[in-house]
Amino acid sequence: MISPRTAALAVAAALLAMPVLAQDRCTAPEPVCAARAAVFVIHGFDPFASAVRIGADLLVTNRHVVADARTVRVEVAPGRQVDGAVVPTAYDGDLILLRAPGLGAGPVLSPVSAAIAGDVYTVGADLGRKAVRVYPPGRLLMPRAATPQARLHHSAYSQVGNSGGALVDADGGLAGIVASGGEGRFEAIPASEIMRLEAVSGPEFEAESTVIGEANRRCAETLEDQGPAPGFMADEVATTIAKACGASRNRQFFDMAAQALGRARRVDLSVAMSEAAIARDPGAINSRLILVTTLHLAGRYADELPHLRFLMDAIPADPAVARYAIQAGKWGGDEELAQRALALVKQHNPAQADAAERFLASDAPPPKAPAAR
Repeated sequence: MISPRTAALAVAAALLAMPVLAQDRCTAPEPVCAARAAVFVIHGFDPFASAVRIGADLLVTNRHVVADARTVRVEVAPGRQVDGAVVPTAYDGDLILLRAPGLGAGPVLSPVSAAIAGDVYTVGADLGRKAVRVYPPGRLLMPRAATPQARLHHSAYSQVGNSGGALVDADGGLAGIVASGGEGRFEAIPASEIMRLEAVSGPEFEAESTVIGEANRRCAETLEDQGPAPGFMADEVATTIAKACGASRNRQFFDMAAQALGRARRVDLSVAMSEAAIARDPGAINSRLILVTTLHLAGRYADELPHLRFLMDAIPADPAVARYAIQAGKWGGDEELAQRALALVKQHNPAQADAAERFLASDAPPPKAPAAR
C-alpha cells in the first residue's frame, strides 16, 4: 500500500505550476457529471487532494490530507485560489471540515438518505489531467459493518489526488468521502458520518484536534522515511509508527503501519495494528489481507484461518487469498478450508488447479519462519 501523499509528492512540484481545469469531459449520468462542480482541488499537507462542498462556504475532506495544518489552499477557478480554514475537530476518524469564504455560487452535495444500490462513482481531482473528473463506476463489495468507524468498501476506481473527493450514486447523491484503497478494493467514509463530524467540530475542540493532527503528520512522515523496503527497523522507529499511527484515528494509517511493521518482522506490533483496524471496521478487506500476510510469513497459520474464511467470502476470486488458504489450511490443520480454497482456484484460476492439488497431496513441510523482532 503506497501512501497517496508519497505518490503525489513525486510529481506535484511540476504539476502545481500549471493551471487547474475545473472539469473534464464526462460520460457518466448527468447528475454524476454535475457533481463535479461541488468538488474542489485542495493543497495542504498532501500537496494535491480533493474536498466536497456541503454548504455555502463549507467543505469536507480527509483529515490525513490536512494533518495539523491550520489552512489549505482551495482552487476555485483556473489560476484562482482561496484560503480554507481548518475547523478543529475531535472526530474519531479520517474526516475534517474546511471553512472557505469566497467559493462563489455552486451546487452542494447532500448525503444519500436511502440504502445505496447500483453503481457508485468517484468524483475527484486528477493529478495527471489537472481536472476534477468522474472515474469509472463500481459497486459496493459488501454491506457496511455495524461500527461507527466502518467504511464503504467498493470497486469504483479512485487514485492519487482523489482523497477527500466524493463517492456518489447514479442520482448524484453523496454516498461517502473517498478515503483510500487500491487493487480494485477502494474505501469511502459514509456521508452519514458528516453529522457526527459536525457535532464534534468547532473552536472548543482545538486542543484535541491539534493532538490528532500532529499524530497524522508524525505517522505519515515516519512511514515515508522508512520507505517500502523490508529490513531493519530501529526500536524507536517502530515505537513511533505504532504510537503515532494509532493516535491518528485513521484506519488507513493503521493498515500502512501494520504493513511497514510486518515487513520489518515486528510481528506483534503489526498484528496489534491490524487487529485495531479490524475492531474499527470488521468489513475491512485490506486490513485482513495485511494481517493474513503478516501471520502467514510468521508461520502462524492457525491464527490466519478465521480471516481467510472472511476473505474467501468477500473476494473469492483473489488468487493470493486462495493460495494462503490452501497453505494455511494444510499447515494449520483445517483440511475443509483448504479444499474450499481449492474449489475457488478451480472456479476462478483453473490454470493453477493442478499445482494446488499436487501441493495438497504432498508432504511438503511449512517453511521456516523468519525470526520475529
